Amino acid sequence: MRPRIAILGAGSWGSALAVHLTRVGHDVCLWARNPNLVTELVSTRQNARYLPGVHFPDPISATHSLYDALAESEIVVVTVPSHGLRAVIRDARPAIDTGAVVVSAVKGLEVGSMRRMSEVIAEELEGVSAVVALSGPSFAAELARELPTAVVAASSSGAAVERVQAEFRSASLRIYGSSDVIGVELGGALKNIIAIAAGVVEGLGLGHNAMAALITRGLVEITRLAVSLGAQRDTMSGLAGLGDLVLTCTGELSRNRHVGIELGRGRTLEDILASASMVAEGVRTTAAALALGAHHKVELPIVEQMAEVLSGRKDPQSAIRDLMSRKQRQE
Repeated sequence: MRPRIAILGAGSWGSALAVHLTRVGHDVCLWARNPNLVTELVSTRQNARYLPGVHFPDPISATHSLYDALAESEIVVVTVPSHGLRAVIRDARPAIDTGAVVVSAVKGLEVGSMRRMSEVIAEELEGVSAVVALSGPSFAAELARELPTAVVAASSSGAAVERVQAEFRSASLRIYGSSDVIGVELGGALKNIIAIAAGVVEGLGLGHNAMAALITRGLVEITRLAVSLGAQRDTMSGLAGLGDLVLTCTGELSRNRHVGIELGRGRTLEDILASASMVAEGVRTTAAALALGAHHKVELPIVEQMAEVLSGRKDPQSAIRDLMSRKQRQE
Protein backbone atom coordinates (compact mmCIF):
# COMPACT_ATOMS: atom_id res chain seq x y z
CA MET A 1 0.00 0.00 0.00
CA ARG A 2 1.43 3.37 -1.01
CA PRO A 3 1.75 6.04 1.72
CA ARG A 4 -0.74 8.84 2.17
CA ILE A 5 0.59 12.22 1.04
CA ALA A 6 -0.40 15.67 2.30
CA ILE A 7 0.19 18.69 0.07
CA LEU A 8 0.20 22.07 1.81
CA GLY A 9 -0.73 24.74 -0.73
CA ALA A 10 -3.40 24.53 -3.42
CA GLY A 11 -1.86 26.82 -6.02
CA SER A 12 -0.85 25.64 -9.48
CA TRP A 13 2.16 23.57 -8.36
CA GLY A 14 0.44 21.99 -5.37
CA SER A 15 -2.58 21.11 -7.52
CA ALA A 16 -0.42 19.66 -10.31
CA LEU A 17 1.52 17.52 -7.84
CA ALA A 18 -1.73 16.32 -6.29
CA VAL A 19 -3.03 15.22 -9.69
CA HIS A 20 0.29 13.59 -10.55
CA LEU A 21 0.63 11.71 -7.26
CA THR A 22 -2.89 10.32 -7.42
CA ARG A 23 -2.16 9.04 -10.91
CA VAL A 24 0.75 7.01 -9.56
CA GLY A 25 -1.44 5.47 -6.88
CA HIS A 26 -1.31 7.71 -3.80
CA ASP A 27 -4.12 8.87 -1.55
CA VAL A 28 -3.57 12.65 -1.55
CA CYS A 29 -5.04 15.35 0.67
CA LEU A 30 -4.63 18.92 -0.60
CA TRP A 31 -4.67 21.70 1.99
CA ALA A 32 -5.78 25.23 1.11
CA ARG A 33 -5.93 28.17 3.48
CA ASN A 34 -9.08 29.52 1.80
CA PRO A 35 -12.20 27.45 2.66
CA ASN A 36 -14.00 28.83 -0.42
CA LEU A 37 -11.29 27.36 -2.63
CA VAL A 38 -11.69 24.01 -0.85
CA THR A 39 -15.42 24.08 -1.57
CA GLU A 40 -14.71 24.79 -5.23
CA LEU A 41 -12.14 21.99 -5.48
CA VAL A 42 -14.52 19.47 -3.94
CA SER A 43 -17.62 20.47 -5.91
CA THR A 44 -16.07 21.04 -9.36
CA ARG A 45 -13.11 18.61 -9.16
CA GLN A 46 -10.78 21.20 -10.63
CA ASN A 47 -8.82 24.32 -9.66
CA ALA A 48 -10.16 26.79 -12.18
CA ARG A 49 -8.10 29.70 -10.87
CA TYR A 50 -4.66 28.13 -10.62
CA LEU A 51 -4.80 25.05 -12.88
CA PRO A 52 -7.72 25.45 -15.31
CA GLY A 53 -8.85 22.59 -17.48
CA VAL A 54 -7.29 19.82 -15.35
CA HIS A 55 -9.65 17.30 -13.75
CA PHE A 56 -8.96 16.24 -10.15
CA PRO A 57 -9.11 12.43 -9.84
CA ASP A 58 -11.31 11.04 -7.05
CA PRO A 59 -8.40 10.03 -4.73
CA ILE A 60 -7.68 13.74 -4.16
CA SER A 61 -9.41 15.14 -1.10
CA ALA A 62 -9.23 18.80 -0.07
CA THR A 63 -9.47 20.55 3.29
CA HIS A 64 -8.66 23.83 5.02
CA SER A 65 -7.77 21.96 8.22
CA LEU A 66 -4.07 21.29 8.62
CA TYR A 67 -4.79 18.50 11.10
CA ASP A 68 -7.10 16.70 8.67
CA ALA A 69 -4.61 17.09 5.82
CA LEU A 70 -1.66 15.79 7.83
CA ALA A 71 -3.36 12.91 9.62
CA GLU A 72 -1.48 9.66 8.90
CA SER A 73 0.56 11.33 6.14
CA GLU A 74 4.00 9.78 5.76
CA ILE A 75 5.07 12.34 3.16
CA VAL A 76 4.31 16.06 3.41
CA VAL A 77 4.80 18.22 0.31
CA VAL A 78 4.96 21.98 0.85
CA THR A 79 4.10 24.31 -2.04
CA VAL A 80 3.01 27.52 -0.30
CA PRO A 81 4.60 30.85 -1.33
CA SER A 82 7.95 31.51 0.32
CA HIS A 83 6.72 34.48 2.37
CA GLY A 84 4.07 32.32 4.05
CA LEU A 85 6.16 29.20 4.56
CA ARG A 86 7.34 29.72 8.13
CA ALA A 87 3.89 30.50 9.50
CA VAL A 88 2.29 27.51 7.77
CA ILE A 89 4.98 25.08 8.97
CA ARG A 90 4.78 26.48 12.49
CA ASP A 91 1.00 25.89 12.53
CA ALA A 92 1.42 22.45 11.00
CA ARG A 93 4.16 21.25 13.34
CA PRO A 94 1.94 19.60 15.99
CA ALA A 95 0.26 17.47 13.32
CA ILE A 96 3.37 16.36 11.38
CA ASP A 97 4.68 12.94 12.36
CA THR A 98 8.33 13.02 13.42
CA GLY A 99 9.05 10.19 10.99
CA ALA A 100 7.51 11.97 8.02
CA VAL A 101 9.55 13.00 4.99
CA VAL A 102 8.92 16.70 4.30
CA VAL A 103 9.37 17.78 0.68
CA SER A 104 9.91 21.47 -0.04
CA ALA A 105 8.74 22.43 -3.52
CA VAL A 106 9.02 26.13 -2.64
CA LYS A 107 11.48 28.29 -4.62
CA GLY A 108 12.65 31.37 -2.80
CA LEU A 109 14.60 32.92 0.06
CA GLU A 110 13.13 34.21 3.29
CA VAL A 111 13.31 37.99 3.42
CA GLY A 112 15.21 39.18 6.47
CA SER A 113 16.82 35.91 7.51
CA MET A 114 18.07 35.09 3.96
CA ARG A 115 17.34 31.45 4.76
CA ARG A 116 16.68 28.80 2.15
CA MET A 117 13.30 27.09 2.32
CA SER A 118 14.60 23.78 3.68
CA GLU A 119 16.39 25.73 6.42
CA VAL A 120 13.14 27.43 7.41
CA ILE A 121 11.35 24.07 7.53
CA ALA A 122 14.15 22.43 9.53
CA GLU A 123 14.10 25.28 12.06
CA GLU A 124 10.37 25.00 12.61
CA LEU A 125 10.28 21.19 12.58
CA GLU A 126 13.19 20.37 14.81
CA GLY A 127 13.27 16.60 15.19
CA VAL A 128 11.50 15.71 11.94
CA SER A 129 13.45 12.96 10.18
CA ALA A 130 14.24 14.48 6.78
CA VAL A 131 13.66 17.48 4.53
CA VAL A 132 13.98 17.09 0.76
CA ALA A 133 14.22 20.00 -1.69
CA LEU A 134 12.44 19.34 -4.99
CA SER A 135 13.39 21.66 -7.83
CA GLY A 136 14.10 21.86 -11.54
CA PRO A 137 12.55 22.99 -14.84
CA SER A 138 8.87 22.26 -14.28
CA PHE A 139 5.76 24.17 -15.27
CA ALA A 140 2.78 22.92 -13.28
CA ALA A 141 0.43 22.82 -16.28
CA GLU A 142 2.80 20.60 -18.25
CA LEU A 143 3.27 18.12 -15.40
CA ALA A 144 -0.52 17.96 -14.98
CA ARG A 145 -0.85 17.17 -18.71
CA GLU A 146 1.69 14.34 -18.29
CA LEU A 147 4.28 15.97 -20.53
CA PRO A 148 7.86 14.71 -19.94
CA THR A 149 9.46 16.47 -16.97
CA ALA A 150 12.74 15.96 -15.09
CA VAL A 151 13.57 17.46 -11.68
CA VAL A 152 16.02 17.01 -8.81
CA ALA A 153 15.38 15.82 -5.25
CA ALA A 154 18.10 16.91 -2.81
CA SER A 155 18.66 16.09 0.84
CA SER A 156 21.37 15.24 3.33
CA SER A 157 19.45 11.98 3.77
CA GLY A 158 20.08 9.60 0.91
CA ALA A 159 17.23 7.39 2.11
CA ALA A 160 14.78 10.31 1.93
CA VAL A 161 15.89 11.14 -1.61
CA GLU A 162 15.43 7.52 -2.69
CA ARG A 163 11.96 7.46 -1.17
CA VAL A 164 10.90 10.59 -3.05
CA GLN A 165 12.31 9.14 -6.26
CA ALA A 166 10.37 5.92 -5.73
CA GLU A 167 7.07 7.51 -4.72
CA PHE A 168 6.99 10.43 -7.18
CA ARG A 169 8.34 9.01 -10.41
CA SER A 170 6.16 8.02 -13.35
CA ALA A 171 6.44 7.55 -17.10
CA SER A 172 6.25 11.36 -17.43
CA LEU A 173 8.28 12.44 -14.36
CA ARG A 174 11.93 11.53 -13.88
CA ILE A 175 13.66 12.49 -10.63
CA TYR A 176 17.41 12.74 -10.20
CA GLY A 177 18.94 12.54 -6.73
CA SER A 178 21.42 14.94 -5.17
CA SER A 179 23.05 15.67 -1.82
CA ASP A 180 23.66 19.32 -2.81
CA VAL A 181 20.71 20.97 -1.10
CA ILE A 182 22.36 24.41 -1.21
CA GLY A 183 22.91 24.32 -4.95
CA VAL A 184 19.49 22.92 -5.79
CA GLU A 185 17.64 25.46 -3.66
CA LEU A 186 19.69 28.49 -4.69
CA GLY A 187 19.36 27.54 -8.34
CA GLY A 188 15.59 27.42 -7.96
CA ALA A 189 15.40 30.70 -6.07
CA LEU A 190 17.86 32.88 -7.96
CA LYS A 191 16.75 31.92 -11.47
CA ASN A 192 13.48 33.76 -10.82
CA ILE A 193 15.37 37.06 -10.55
CA ILE A 194 17.21 36.45 -13.81
CA ALA A 195 13.87 35.55 -15.40
CA ILE A 196 12.50 38.98 -14.50
CA ALA A 197 15.53 40.50 -16.20
CA ALA A 198 14.95 38.24 -19.22
CA GLY A 199 11.38 39.50 -19.36
CA VAL A 200 12.66 43.08 -19.34
CA VAL A 201 14.90 42.26 -22.31
CA GLU A 202 11.86 40.78 -24.09
CA GLY A 203 9.61 43.69 -23.18
CA LEU A 204 12.12 46.23 -24.44
CA GLY A 205 12.57 44.30 -27.69
CA LEU A 206 16.34 44.03 -27.27
CA GLY A 207 16.72 40.86 -29.34
CA HIS A 208 18.17 37.38 -29.11
CA ASN A 209 21.79 38.49 -28.63
CA ALA A 210 20.86 40.35 -25.47
CA MET A 211 18.75 37.45 -24.21
CA ALA A 212 21.56 34.92 -24.69
CA ALA A 213 24.02 37.21 -22.91
CA LEU A 214 21.59 37.83 -20.05
CA ILE A 215 20.91 34.14 -19.43
CA THR A 216 24.59 33.23 -19.64
CA ARG A 217 25.77 35.97 -17.31
CA GLY A 218 22.83 35.27 -15.03
CA LEU A 219 24.03 31.70 -14.64
CA VAL A 220 27.46 33.06 -13.73
CA GLU A 221 25.93 35.14 -10.93
CA ILE A 222 23.84 32.25 -9.61
CA THR A 223 26.86 29.96 -9.65
CA ARG A 224 29.15 32.51 -8.04
CA LEU A 225 26.82 33.01 -5.08
CA ALA A 226 25.86 29.36 -4.72
CA VAL A 227 29.44 28.11 -4.72
CA SER A 228 30.43 30.75 -2.17
CA LEU A 229 27.76 29.28 0.14
CA GLY A 230 29.05 25.73 -0.33
CA ALA A 231 27.17 24.47 -3.39
CA GLN A 232 28.77 22.15 -5.92
CA ARG A 233 29.60 23.92 -9.19
CA ASP A 234 28.32 20.97 -11.26
CA THR A 235 24.84 21.38 -9.78
CA MET A 236 24.52 24.77 -11.42
CA SER A 237 25.02 23.30 -14.89
CA GLY A 238 22.33 20.69 -14.27
CA LEU A 239 18.54 20.63 -14.09
CA ALA A 240 18.25 22.69 -10.90
CA GLY A 241 20.58 25.37 -12.27
CA LEU A 242 20.84 25.86 -16.01
CA GLY A 243 17.76 23.79 -16.79
CA ASP A 244 15.43 25.77 -14.54
CA LEU A 245 17.03 29.05 -15.60
CA VAL A 246 16.46 28.45 -19.31
CA LEU A 247 12.85 27.38 -18.79
CA THR A 248 11.94 30.32 -16.57
CA CYS A 249 13.68 32.88 -18.79
CA THR A 250 12.13 31.68 -22.05
CA GLY A 251 8.90 29.82 -21.26
CA GLU A 252 5.56 31.44 -22.00
CA LEU A 253 4.15 30.12 -18.70
CA SER A 254 6.80 31.84 -16.55
CA ARG A 255 5.24 34.29 -14.09
CA ASN A 256 8.56 35.98 -13.36
CA ARG A 257 9.30 36.47 -17.06
CA HIS A 258 5.82 37.98 -17.42
CA VAL A 259 6.56 40.52 -14.69
CA GLY A 260 9.75 41.54 -16.51
CA ILE A 261 7.98 41.84 -19.87
CA GLU A 262 5.38 44.16 -18.40
CA LEU A 263 8.07 46.25 -16.64
CA GLY A 264 9.87 46.57 -19.98
CA ARG A 265 6.64 47.78 -21.57
CA GLY A 266 6.36 50.56 -19.01
CA ARG A 267 3.88 49.24 -16.43
CA THR A 268 4.58 49.75 -12.73
CA LEU A 269 5.30 46.80 -10.47
CA GLU A 270 2.32 47.69 -8.29
CA ASP A 271 0.00 47.56 -11.29
CA ILE A 272 1.46 44.26 -12.54
CA LEU A 273 1.14 42.52 -9.18
CA ALA A 274 -2.37 43.87 -8.61
CA SER A 275 -3.55 42.16 -11.79
CA ALA A 276 -1.74 38.87 -11.16
CA SER A 277 -3.53 35.83 -9.75
CA MET A 278 -0.33 33.98 -8.80
CA VAL A 279 2.89 34.84 -6.97
CA ALA A 280 6.04 35.74 -8.90
CA GLU A 281 8.63 34.60 -6.37
CA GLY A 282 11.49 36.56 -7.95
CA VAL A 283 10.01 39.87 -6.81
CA ARG A 284 10.48 39.03 -3.12
CA THR A 285 13.62 36.97 -3.64
CA THR A 286 15.56 39.85 -5.22
CA ALA A 287 16.06 41.81 -2.01
CA ALA A 288 17.00 38.67 -0.04
CA ALA A 289 19.48 37.58 -2.72
CA LEU A 290 21.09 41.02 -2.80
CA ALA A 291 21.47 40.94 0.98
CA LEU A 292 22.90 37.43 0.80
CA GLY A 293 25.42 38.53 -1.82
CA ALA A 294 26.47 41.51 0.28
CA HIS A 295 26.83 39.30 3.36
CA HIS A 296 29.17 36.95 1.49
CA LYS A 297 30.87 39.73 -0.51
CA VAL A 298 29.71 38.31 -3.85
CA GLU A 299 29.10 40.68 -6.75
CA LEU A 300 25.63 40.32 -8.33
CA PRO A 301 25.27 43.05 -10.97
CA ILE A 302 22.10 41.72 -12.63
CA VAL A 303 20.39 41.16 -9.28
CA GLU A 304 21.46 44.64 -8.21
CA GLN A 305 19.94 46.26 -11.29
CA MET A 306 16.72 44.29 -10.93
CA ALA A 307 16.46 45.47 -7.32
CA GLU A 308 16.72 49.05 -8.56
CA VAL A 309 14.02 48.48 -11.19
CA LEU A 310 11.64 46.65 -8.86
CA SER A 311 11.96 49.36 -6.23
CA GLY A 312 11.15 52.05 -8.80
CA ARG A 313 14.49 53.78 -8.30
CA LYS A 314 15.54 53.09 -11.88
CA ASP A 315 13.75 52.50 -15.19
CA PRO A 316 14.45 49.30 -17.17
CA GLN A 317 16.29 51.09 -19.98
CA SER A 318 18.71 52.69 -17.53
CA ALA A 319 19.32 49.34 -15.82
CA ILE A 320 20.27 47.70 -19.14
CA ARG A 321 22.48 50.64 -20.03
CA ASP A 322 24.29 50.44 -16.70
CA LEU A 323 24.87 46.70 -17.13
CA MET A 324 26.30 47.22 -20.62
CA SER A 325 28.58 50.06 -19.51
CA ARG A 326 30.24 48.17 -16.66
CA LYS A 327 34.01 47.86 -16.85
CA GLN A 328 35.04 45.11 -19.25
CA ARG A 329 36.94 42.13 -17.90
CA GLN A 330 38.02 38.59 -18.65
CA GLU A 331 35.14 36.14 -18.81
